[in-house]
Amino acid sequence: MTTTFPTAKTRRLPLVTYVLAAGVFLMGTTEFIVAGMLPEIATDLGTSVANAGLMITVFAVGMIVGTPTMSILTLKLPRRLTLSLALVVFAVGHVIVALSLNFTIILGARFLTALATGAFWAVAAVVGAKAAGAAAASRALGVVLGGGMLANVVGVPLGAFAGQAIGWRGPFWILAALALVGAVAVYQLVAEDPVSGPTPSVRAELASMRDSRVWLVLAGCAMVCGSSLAAYTFISPLLTENAGLAAAAVPLVLMAYGVGAFIGSTLGGHFGSRRPYTALFISAGMTFLVLGALFLFSHYAVTTVVLIFLLGLFGMATNPILIGKAVGYAGHAPTLASALSTSAFNLGTAVGSWMAGFALESALGASGPVLVGTGVAALYFLPLTVLMLKDRKEGALA
Repeated sequence: MTTTFPTAKTRRLPLVTYVLAAGVFLMGTTEFIVAGMLPEIATDLGTSVANAGLMITVFAVGMIVGTPTMSILTLKLPRRLTLSLALVVFAVGHVIVALSLNFTIILGARFLTALATGAFWAVAAVVGAKAAGAAAASRALGVVLGGGMLANVVGVPLGAFAGQAIGWRGPFWILAALALVGAVAVYQLVAEDPVSGPTPSVRAELASMRDSRVWLVLAGCAMVCGSSLAAYTFISPLLTENAGLAAAAVPLVLMAYGVGAFIGSTLGGHFGSRRPYTALFISAGMTFLVLGALFLFSHYAVTTVVLIFLLGLFGMATNPILIGKAVGYAGHAPTLASALSTSAFNLGTAVGSWMAGFALESALGASGPVLVGTGVAALYFLPLTVLMLKDRKEGALA
Protein backbone atom coordinates (compact mmCIF):
# COMPACT_ATOMS: atom_id res chain seq x y z
CA MET A 1 0.00 0.00 0.00
CA THR A 2 1.35 3.42 -0.88
CA THR A 3 0.39 6.93 0.14
CA THR A 4 -0.60 9.31 -2.65
CA PHE A 5 0.38 12.94 -2.39
CA PRO A 6 -2.32 15.19 -3.82
CA THR A 7 -1.52 18.27 -5.82
CA ALA A 8 -2.60 21.74 -4.77
CA LYS A 9 -5.64 21.40 -6.99
CA THR A 10 -6.82 18.16 -5.37
CA ARG A 11 -9.81 18.87 -3.16
CA ARG A 12 -10.40 15.50 -1.56
CA LEU A 13 -8.13 14.57 1.32
CA PRO A 14 -6.71 11.02 1.41
CA LEU A 15 -8.46 8.33 3.46
CA VAL A 16 -5.55 8.15 5.90
CA THR A 17 -6.49 11.63 7.13
CA TYR A 18 -9.81 10.34 8.47
CA VAL A 19 -8.30 7.15 9.89
CA LEU A 20 -5.89 9.26 11.91
CA ALA A 21 -8.72 11.56 12.98
CA ALA A 22 -10.53 8.53 14.43
CA GLY A 23 -7.47 7.65 16.51
CA VAL A 24 -7.12 11.24 17.70
CA PHE A 25 -10.82 11.10 18.64
CA LEU A 26 -10.04 8.39 21.23
CA MET A 27 -7.02 10.30 22.49
CA GLY A 28 -8.97 13.54 22.80
CA THR A 29 -11.76 11.80 24.65
CA THR A 30 -9.49 10.40 27.35
CA GLU A 31 -7.57 13.63 27.85
CA PHE A 32 -10.62 15.64 28.88
CA ILE A 33 -13.22 13.06 29.91
CA VAL A 34 -12.12 13.60 33.50
CA ALA A 35 -13.31 17.22 33.39
CA GLY A 36 -16.93 16.08 33.19
CA MET A 37 -16.64 13.62 36.09
CA LEU A 38 -14.41 15.41 38.62
CA PRO A 39 -16.98 15.48 41.48
CA GLU A 40 -17.77 11.76 41.05
CA ILE A 41 -14.09 10.80 40.90
CA ALA A 42 -13.25 12.92 43.95
CA THR A 43 -16.06 11.36 45.98
CA ASP A 44 -15.15 7.80 45.02
CA LEU A 45 -11.44 8.26 45.75
CA GLY A 46 -11.96 10.31 48.90
CA THR A 47 -10.10 13.39 47.71
CA SER A 48 -10.91 16.99 46.80
CA VAL A 49 -12.08 18.15 43.38
CA ALA A 50 -8.86 20.15 42.99
CA ASN A 51 -6.78 17.02 43.67
CA ALA A 52 -8.89 14.97 41.27
CA GLY A 53 -8.01 17.61 38.66
CA LEU A 54 -4.44 16.29 38.88
CA MET A 55 -5.61 13.47 36.60
CA ILE A 56 -5.71 16.10 33.84
CA THR A 57 -2.51 17.84 34.96
CA VAL A 58 -0.49 14.59 35.15
CA PHE A 59 -1.80 13.54 31.75
CA ALA A 60 -0.62 16.85 30.30
CA VAL A 61 2.80 16.47 31.97
CA GLY A 62 3.09 12.98 30.46
CA MET A 63 2.49 14.41 27.01
CA ILE A 64 4.98 17.21 27.62
CA VAL A 65 7.75 14.77 28.50
CA GLY A 66 6.66 11.80 26.45
CA THR A 67 5.78 13.31 23.10
CA PRO A 68 9.29 14.46 22.05
CA THR A 69 10.93 11.52 23.81
CA MET A 70 8.72 8.95 22.13
CA SER A 71 9.04 10.67 18.76
CA ILE A 72 12.83 10.26 18.93
CA LEU A 73 12.73 6.71 20.32
CA THR A 74 10.32 5.56 17.62
CA LEU A 75 11.90 7.56 14.78
CA LYS A 76 13.32 4.43 13.09
CA LEU A 77 10.10 2.44 13.46
CA PRO A 78 7.54 2.30 10.65
CA ARG A 79 5.03 5.01 11.38
CA ARG A 80 2.01 2.72 11.21
CA LEU A 81 3.66 0.40 13.76
CA THR A 82 4.28 3.34 16.07
CA LEU A 83 0.65 4.41 15.78
CA SER A 84 -0.66 0.90 16.48
CA LEU A 85 1.65 0.30 19.47
CA ALA A 86 0.62 3.65 20.91
CA LEU A 87 -3.02 2.54 20.85
CA VAL A 88 -2.16 -0.75 22.60
CA VAL A 89 -0.30 1.06 25.41
CA PHE A 90 -3.19 3.50 25.58
CA ALA A 91 -5.57 0.57 26.20
CA VAL A 92 -3.34 -0.89 28.93
CA GLY A 93 -3.25 2.44 30.77
CA HIS A 94 -7.03 2.63 30.76
CA VAL A 95 -7.41 -0.88 32.14
CA ILE A 96 -5.11 0.05 35.04
CA VAL A 97 -7.19 3.16 35.83
CA ALA A 98 -10.42 1.16 35.67
CA LEU A 99 -9.11 -1.48 38.10
CA SER A 100 -7.15 0.59 40.61
CA LEU A 101 -8.35 1.95 43.96
CA ASN A 102 -5.08 3.78 44.63
CA PHE A 103 -4.96 7.40 43.46
CA THR A 104 -1.18 7.34 43.01
CA ILE A 105 -1.40 4.30 40.74
CA ILE A 106 -4.19 5.99 38.81
CA LEU A 107 -2.00 9.04 38.27
CA GLY A 108 0.83 6.79 37.11
CA ALA A 109 -1.49 5.06 34.64
CA ARG A 110 -2.65 8.44 33.34
CA PHE A 111 1.00 9.35 32.80
CA LEU A 112 1.57 6.09 30.87
CA THR A 113 -1.50 6.76 28.76
CA ALA A 114 -0.21 10.24 28.03
CA LEU A 115 3.09 8.85 26.72
CA ALA A 116 1.15 6.75 24.22
CA THR A 117 -1.13 9.64 23.32
CA GLY A 118 1.81 11.97 22.72
CA ALA A 119 3.52 9.47 20.43
CA PHE A 120 0.30 8.98 18.45
CA TRP A 121 -0.48 12.67 18.07
CA ALA A 122 3.03 13.62 16.93
CA VAL A 123 3.25 10.89 14.29
CA ALA A 124 -0.37 11.34 13.19
CA ALA A 125 0.22 15.04 12.53
CA VAL A 126 3.25 14.32 10.35
CA VAL A 127 1.57 11.50 8.42
CA GLY A 128 -1.57 13.57 7.91
CA ALA A 129 0.31 16.67 6.73
CA LYS A 130 2.65 14.80 4.41
CA ALA A 131 -0.08 12.65 2.89
CA ALA A 132 -2.15 15.72 2.01
CA GLY A 133 0.74 17.66 0.50
CA ALA A 134 2.04 21.13 1.34
CA ALA A 135 -0.90 23.02 -0.19
CA ALA A 136 -3.47 21.11 1.87
CA ALA A 137 -1.40 20.45 5.02
CA SER A 138 -3.28 22.90 7.25
CA ARG A 139 -6.61 21.58 6.01
CA ALA A 140 -5.57 17.99 6.67
CA LEU A 141 -4.31 18.90 10.12
CA GLY A 142 -7.63 20.62 10.76
CA VAL A 143 -9.38 17.30 10.06
CA VAL A 144 -6.90 15.20 12.07
CA LEU A 145 -7.03 17.55 15.04
CA GLY A 146 -10.75 17.82 14.45
CA GLY A 147 -10.92 14.25 15.73
CA GLY A 148 -9.85 15.62 19.10
CA MET A 149 -12.37 18.40 18.85
CA LEU A 150 -15.09 15.91 17.89
CA ALA A 151 -14.16 14.02 21.03
CA ASN A 152 -15.35 17.05 22.96
CA VAL A 153 -18.63 16.99 21.03
CA VAL A 154 -19.34 13.27 21.35
CA GLY A 155 -16.75 11.39 23.42
CA VAL A 156 -16.43 13.62 26.48
CA PRO A 157 -20.18 14.29 26.94
CA LEU A 158 -21.07 10.62 26.37
CA GLY A 159 -18.32 9.63 28.78
CA ALA A 160 -19.70 12.03 31.36
CA PHE A 161 -23.22 10.62 30.89
CA ALA A 162 -21.86 7.07 31.18
CA GLY A 163 -19.82 8.01 34.23
CA GLN A 164 -22.91 9.31 35.98
CA ALA A 165 -24.96 6.26 34.95
CA ILE A 166 -22.56 3.34 35.47
CA GLY A 167 -19.76 4.88 37.50
CA TRP A 168 -16.75 6.88 36.38
CA ARG A 169 -14.65 3.75 35.72
CA GLY A 170 -17.02 2.51 33.01
CA PRO A 171 -15.86 4.94 30.31
CA PHE A 172 -12.26 3.86 30.87
CA TRP A 173 -13.19 0.24 30.08
CA ILE A 174 -14.98 1.37 26.93
CA LEU A 175 -12.02 3.45 25.76
CA ALA A 176 -9.63 0.54 26.34
CA ALA A 177 -11.73 -1.76 24.15
CA LEU A 178 -12.08 0.80 21.37
CA ALA A 179 -8.32 1.46 21.41
CA LEU A 180 -7.57 -2.22 20.79
CA VAL A 181 -9.95 -2.25 17.84
CA GLY A 182 -8.36 0.97 16.62
CA ALA A 183 -4.85 -0.51 16.83
CA VAL A 184 -5.81 -3.23 14.36
CA ALA A 185 -7.59 -0.81 12.02
CA VAL A 186 -4.73 1.70 12.00
CA TYR A 187 -2.13 -0.97 11.23
CA GLN A 188 -4.18 -2.24 8.31
CA LEU A 189 -5.22 1.10 6.82
CA VAL A 190 -2.28 3.46 7.36
CA ALA A 191 0.11 3.26 4.41
CA GLU A 192 3.62 1.87 4.72
CA ASP A 193 6.41 4.43 4.85
CA PRO A 194 7.59 5.43 1.34
CA VAL A 195 10.81 3.73 0.23
CA SER A 196 12.21 6.93 -1.26
CA GLY A 197 12.83 10.18 0.59
CA PRO A 198 15.18 11.28 3.37
CA THR A 199 16.13 8.70 5.99
CA PRO A 200 14.83 9.58 9.47
CA SER A 201 17.67 11.07 11.50
CA VAL A 202 17.85 12.35 15.06
CA ARG A 203 20.53 14.84 13.98
CA ALA A 204 18.31 16.19 11.21
CA GLU A 205 15.37 16.46 13.61
CA LEU A 206 17.45 18.43 16.11
CA ALA A 207 18.90 20.64 13.37
CA SER A 208 15.39 21.55 12.26
CA MET A 209 14.82 23.20 15.63
CA ARG A 210 17.41 25.92 14.97
CA ASP A 211 14.84 28.14 13.33
CA SER A 212 13.70 30.55 16.06
CA ARG A 213 10.25 30.67 14.47
CA VAL A 214 9.67 27.08 15.58
CA TRP A 215 10.19 28.15 19.20
CA LEU A 216 7.84 31.11 18.80
CA VAL A 217 5.19 28.70 17.50
CA LEU A 218 5.78 26.47 20.53
CA ALA A 219 5.34 29.42 22.87
CA GLY A 220 2.09 30.25 21.10
CA CYS A 221 0.90 26.64 21.40
CA ALA A 222 1.49 26.67 25.16
CA MET A 223 -0.37 29.93 25.68
CA VAL A 224 -3.33 28.95 23.49
CA CYS A 225 -4.01 25.81 25.50
CA GLY A 226 -3.06 27.38 28.81
CA SER A 227 -5.72 30.04 28.41
CA SER A 228 -8.59 27.83 27.26
CA LEU A 229 -7.87 24.76 29.38
CA ALA A 230 -7.36 26.69 32.61
CA ALA A 231 -11.07 27.49 32.39
CA TYR A 232 -12.15 24.18 30.85
CA THR A 233 -10.47 21.94 33.44
CA PHE A 234 -12.77 23.23 36.19
CA ILE A 235 -15.83 23.80 34.06
CA SER A 236 -18.01 21.57 36.28
CA PRO A 237 -17.79 23.79 39.41
CA LEU A 238 -18.17 26.89 37.22
CA LEU A 239 -21.44 25.56 35.85
CA THR A 240 -22.87 24.17 39.08
CA GLU A 241 -21.68 26.81 41.56
CA ASN A 242 -21.70 30.02 39.50
CA ALA A 243 -24.30 29.39 36.79
CA GLY A 244 -26.51 27.29 39.07
CA LEU A 245 -26.92 24.41 36.61
CA ALA A 246 -27.62 20.86 37.75
CA ALA A 247 -24.80 18.32 37.51
CA ALA A 248 -26.83 16.43 34.89
CA ALA A 249 -26.60 19.46 32.58
CA VAL A 250 -22.78 19.54 32.60
CA PRO A 251 -22.36 16.96 29.78
CA LEU A 252 -24.68 19.00 27.56
CA VAL A 253 -22.57 22.11 28.08
CA LEU A 254 -19.43 20.07 27.39
CA MET A 255 -21.08 19.11 24.13
CA ALA A 256 -21.65 22.78 23.30
CA TYR A 257 -17.94 23.45 23.93
CA GLY A 258 -17.04 20.47 21.77
CA VAL A 259 -19.24 21.60 18.88
CA GLY A 260 -17.54 24.99 19.00
CA ALA A 261 -14.09 23.39 19.17
CA PHE A 262 -14.81 21.08 16.24
CA ILE A 263 -16.09 23.94 14.08
CA GLY A 264 -13.20 26.16 15.15
CA SER A 265 -10.53 23.57 14.41
CA THR A 266 -12.01 22.79 10.99
CA LEU A 267 -12.43 26.42 9.99
CA GLY A 268 -9.03 27.32 11.43
CA GLY A 269 -7.37 24.69 9.25
CA HIS A 270 -9.35 25.85 6.21
CA PHE A 271 -8.72 29.59 6.50
CA GLY A 272 -5.24 29.09 7.94
CA SER A 273 -4.09 27.64 4.63
CA ARG A 274 -4.81 31.01 2.98
CA ARG A 275 -4.61 33.76 5.61
CA PRO A 276 -2.86 32.28 8.64
CA TYR A 277 -2.14 35.48 10.55
CA THR A 278 -5.60 36.90 10.00
CA ALA A 279 -7.04 33.69 11.45
CA LEU A 280 -4.53 33.62 14.31
CA PHE A 281 -5.06 37.20 15.45
CA ILE A 282 -8.85 37.06 15.19
CA SER A 283 -8.92 33.83 17.21
CA ALA A 284 -6.50 35.20 19.80
CA GLY A 285 -8.46 38.40 20.27
CA MET A 286 -11.80 36.66 20.53
CA THR A 287 -10.47 34.07 23.00
CA PHE A 288 -9.28 36.86 25.28
CA LEU A 289 -12.62 38.67 25.07
CA VAL A 290 -14.67 35.50 25.61
CA LEU A 291 -12.70 34.54 28.73
CA GLY A 292 -13.02 38.05 30.11
CA ALA A 293 -16.76 37.98 29.53
CA LEU A 294 -17.03 34.52 31.11
CA PHE A 295 -15.33 35.83 34.25
CA LEU A 296 -17.77 38.73 34.47
CA PHE A 297 -21.01 36.96 33.52
CA SER A 298 -20.65 33.34 34.66
CA HIS A 299 -23.53 33.75 37.12
CA TYR A 300 -25.95 33.94 34.19
CA ALA A 301 -26.67 30.42 32.93
CA VAL A 302 -27.62 31.12 29.31
CA THR A 303 -24.80 33.61 28.83
CA THR A 304 -22.31 31.16 30.31
CA VAL A 305 -23.34 28.36 27.95
CA VAL A 306 -23.03 30.66 24.91
CA LEU A 307 -19.61 31.86 26.04
CA ILE A 308 -18.38 28.31 26.58
CA PHE A 309 -19.43 27.46 23.01
CA LEU A 310 -17.50 30.52 21.78
CA LEU A 311 -14.49 29.53 23.89
CA GLY A 312 -14.34 26.22 22.03
CA LEU A 313 -14.87 27.95 18.69
CA PHE A 314 -12.09 30.53 18.98
CA GLY A 315 -9.81 28.85 21.52
CA MET A 316 -9.18 25.79 19.32
CA ALA A 317 -9.14 27.46 15.89
CA THR A 318 -5.42 28.20 16.06
CA ASN A 319 -4.17 24.66 16.74
CA PRO A 320 -3.97 23.30 13.16
CA ILE A 321 -2.42 26.55 11.95
CA LEU A 322 0.30 26.52 14.60
CA ILE A 323 1.18 22.85 14.09
CA GLY A 324 1.20 23.37 10.32
CA LYS A 325 3.65 26.23 10.73
CA ALA A 326 5.93 24.22 13.03
CA VAL A 327 5.99 21.29 10.59
CA GLY A 328 6.59 23.70 7.69
CA TYR A 329 9.50 25.48 9.36
CA ALA A 330 11.13 22.12 10.17
CA GLY A 331 11.29 21.13 6.46
CA HIS A 332 12.34 17.51 5.89
CA ALA A 333 12.65 16.69 9.61
CA PRO A 334 9.20 17.51 10.97
CA THR A 335 8.61 14.76 13.56
CA LEU A 336 10.31 16.48 16.50
CA ALA A 337 8.70 19.83 15.65
CA SER A 338 5.30 18.17 15.56
CA ALA A 339 6.03 16.36 18.82
CA LEU A 340 7.16 19.52 20.56
CA SER A 341 4.03 21.31 19.35
CA THR A 342 1.95 18.67 21.12
CA SER A 343 4.19 19.01 24.18
CA ALA A 344 3.76 22.77 24.14
CA PHE A 345 -0.03 22.48 23.98
CA ASN A 346 0.10 20.22 26.99
CA LEU A 347 2.63 22.36 28.84
CA GLY A 348 0.04 25.11 28.60
CA THR A 349 -2.64 22.68 29.78
CA ALA A 350 -0.53 21.49 32.72
CA VAL A 351 0.55 24.93 33.90
CA GLY A 352 -2.86 26.46 33.22
CA SER A 353 -4.78 23.73 35.06
CA TRP A 354 -2.24 23.76 37.92
CA MET A 355 -2.59 27.52 38.43
CA ALA A 356 -6.34 27.20 37.97
CA GLY A 357 -6.47 24.65 40.79
CA PHE A 358 -4.98 27.18 43.19
CA ALA A 359 -7.34 29.87 41.92
CA LEU A 360 -10.29 27.52 42.44
CA GLU A 361 -9.44 27.24 46.16
CA SER A 362 -8.90 30.99 46.52
CA ALA A 363 -11.52 33.59 47.42
CA LEU A 364 -12.44 33.76 43.73
CA GLY A 365 -13.85 30.25 43.86
CA ALA A 366 -15.12 28.82 40.57
CA SER A 367 -14.38 32.13 38.79
CA GLY A 368 -10.67 31.88 39.61
CA PRO A 369 -9.69 29.47 36.81
CA VAL A 370 -11.38 31.71 34.23
CA LEU A 371 -9.37 34.71 35.42
CA VAL A 372 -6.17 32.66 35.09
CA GLY A 373 -7.14 31.79 31.53
CA THR A 374 -7.84 35.43 30.68
CA GLY A 375 -4.38 36.46 31.85
CA VAL A 376 -2.66 33.75 29.83
CA ALA A 377 -4.69 34.68 26.73
CA ALA A 378 -3.35 38.23 26.92
CA LEU A 379 0.24 36.93 26.83
CA TYR A 380 -0.35 35.03 23.59
CA PHE A 381 -0.14 38.20 21.49
CA LEU A 382 3.59 38.57 22.24
CA PRO A 383 4.98 35.46 20.47
CA LEU A 384 2.34 35.77 17.76
CA THR A 385 3.41 39.33 16.89
CA VAL A 386 7.13 38.47 16.91
CA LEU A 387 6.46 35.45 14.70
CA MET A 388 4.57 37.58 12.19
CA LEU A 389 7.42 40.11 12.06
CA LYS A 390 9.99 37.36 11.53
CA ASP A 391 7.96 35.81 8.73
CA ARG A 392 7.68 39.24 7.13
CA LYS A 393 11.45 39.64 7.35
CA GLU A 394 11.99 36.17 5.83
CA GLY A 395 9.52 36.95 3.05
CA ALA A 396 7.26 34.11 4.21
CA LEU A 397 4.32 36.19 5.42
CA ALA A 398 0.97 35.01 4.09
